Amino acid sequence: MKLAVIFGGMSTEHDVSIVSGTSVISNLDKEKYDITPIYIDLDGTWYKYTKDIKDIKITKIGEKITELEKIENVIELLRKQDVVFPVLHGLYGEDGTIQGLLELLRIPYVGCRVLSSSIAMDKVYTKVVLDKAGIRQTKSEYVRKFDDKYIYIDKNFNEKICELEEICNIAEKNLKYPMFVKPSNSGSSVGVNKAETKEELKNAIEYASKYDKKILIEEGIIGHEVECAVLGNEEVISSTVGEIKSADEFYDFDSKYKNQESKTLIPAEISEEKIEEIRKLAVKAFKAIDGKGLSRVDFFVENGTDKVYLNEINTLPGFTEISMYPKLFEASGIKYNKLLDKLIELAGK
Repeated sequence: MKLAVIFGGMSTEHDVSIVSGTSVISNLDKEKYDITPIYIDLDGTWYKYTKDIKDIKITKIGEKITELEKIENVIELLRKQDVVFPVLHGLYGEDGTIQGLLELLRIPYVGCRVLSSSIAMDKVYTKVVLDKAGIRQTKSEYVRKFDDKYIYIDKNFNEKICELEEICNIAEKNLKYPMFVKPSNSGSSVGVNKAETKEELKNAIEYASKYDKKILIEEGIIGHEVECAVLGNEEVISSTVGEIKSADEFYDFDSKYKNQESKTLIPAEISEEKIEEIRKLAVKAFKAIDGKGLSRVDFFVENGTDKVYLNEINTLPGFTEISMYPKLFEASGIKYNKLLDKLIELAGK
């Protein structure tokens, strides 16, 4: 089978994608697949890897890929493939754009389709769809930056132009501290900050607006941060549940990829009943966004109440050998290489 694996990309998660993509290539069965590694640089230029693919593996975030040759005709190369595996995180890879290109070319590909990719990438619209599905989520407020103005959007999508001070007053009235301020379209917690005071909230909103014009302000949940992996198209299965033990104040980019003290626990330190509840909710959320192939669904289990809150859905989660998605399924009895086979089998169905 001719299989192209695409990695890199133009998002803030470029370096993570390199590690994920080369890890996928290293674990694929070379007798089963004729693999073409494709690297997209930060400017959007496409390259083919020219060395033997057994040398391709990169394990450190920030390490660069070399031995590249520019692809002169991307469409022609893609059309030669039986299946494409886009191991691209964040914008232009996980948001429906690469999926739309592959749909136009009628090439089967691994993972969620255009609609589910674009919904899950946008935290605001994930909330809209999952609210309709009756899945509990953290309380939030939605703000948009336009030129130097801020626009507050209420629950009925009525808009009001506000000063930043007024935005903060609305958030303080409707939400409790600590609050988390996030760009609506960003992955790996890039652009996310925690706010305990109005001044911190102002700074966090201004900072998030550098990464996206749409900003989400969420009420913080104190509790277990847990994740569940799902696999399938119509017949969807879920893994056991893993738990994040962040070394930092919250699980941001540095604590995910740079702080060695951050740990993952599989299974999570929660009751069996809670694990089963989360597994069912993960499948429900995946189906609610019309997911296909794979996703990692992230939750909070609140201290004291034991209530489960859905945090977000990642339609192309990290795929390094130590990433939560493959580790969760390995703990559930599906090894990394068999997981890849299953995902490729699901492509285009």
